[in-house]
This record gives sequence, structure tokens and C-alpha cells, in this order.
Amino acid sequence: MEPEVLELESFLPYRLYRLADTVSREFSRVYKERHGLTRPEWRTLSGLGQRGTMTATELGEQSAMHKTKVSRAVAELERRRWLTRAPDENDRRLEHLTLTKAGLAAYREMVPLAKAFERELLARLGVEERAAIADGLAALEASLTPGNSRVKARSS
Repeated sequence: MEPEVLELESFLPYRLYRLADTVSREFSRVYKERHGLTRPEWRTLSGLGQRGTMTATELGEQSAMHKTKVSRAVAELERRRWLTRAPDENDRRLEHLTLTKAGLAAYREMVPLAKAFERELLARLGVEERAAIADGLAALEASLTPGNSRVKARSS
């Protein structure tokens, strides 16, 4: 009996990773050309633009970035004067990060470009394909939320 082989090209986690990485690289051209931002810097800028004020830990959780990448991105955006840090009144280990006027202007400039990128990406698909992707992603995300036993139940 031959050992079982895992074909990465058809393995769903690998396919999802590759697709996400490809889409992220395509979109990175937009913010790299416009502002010379790296992916972590863009994720930090967009997280703060969306939520207002966040801690580095919250940014890491929201963007699924390692704390080292968040720290470097925060330092670079601060160097550009696009964000400010304010110490927490109750816990000196925490800093609240907020975009400056310049950072907010850069974020607001990028929002329509991001939405246009998404529209162009989705325009490559038919209406039913777009709906299927939205439904499939929502189902996968829901099944992987903590406390949901759907994945565990199916695999046992």
C-alpha cells in the first residue's frame, strides 16, 4: 500500500492562502504606487482609518498580523507623521494609536481606490459566482469562529 500523498494544488487551506496572497499582492500595487506603503503599513492605516483609535494589540488581532509587523508599521507611520501614540491613563504598557490629519487624508484618498479594486476584481465573475463566493466565505468564517463545533463534528 502506497503512502497517502497530499496534493497541495487541491488542498483547500493552501488554495485559500494562495488566492488571498495573490489578491493582496495585486492590491498592494495600488497603495505602494500611491504612497510607498508596505502591506503591514496599509493594514495599520486602514485599521485606524476604519476604527479611529486602537492599541497595537487590537491592530494585530484585527489584521491578523504578528506584533513585530504591527510595531514596525506603527513606527513607520509615526515617522511619516501619519499617526500619534497616546499612553493609556490606567495602563502605561498600552498606547492608543490614532491617525493624524495627514494620515486620515491618506486613508480617505485610498478608500475609493480600494473599493474600485474590489469592484474590478468582482467584475471578473458572474452574479452567481459572486454570490457563491460571498456565501461560501461567510459559511467558512462562521464555521471557524471560536465555540462553533461544525468543523470538529465533521472531521470526527
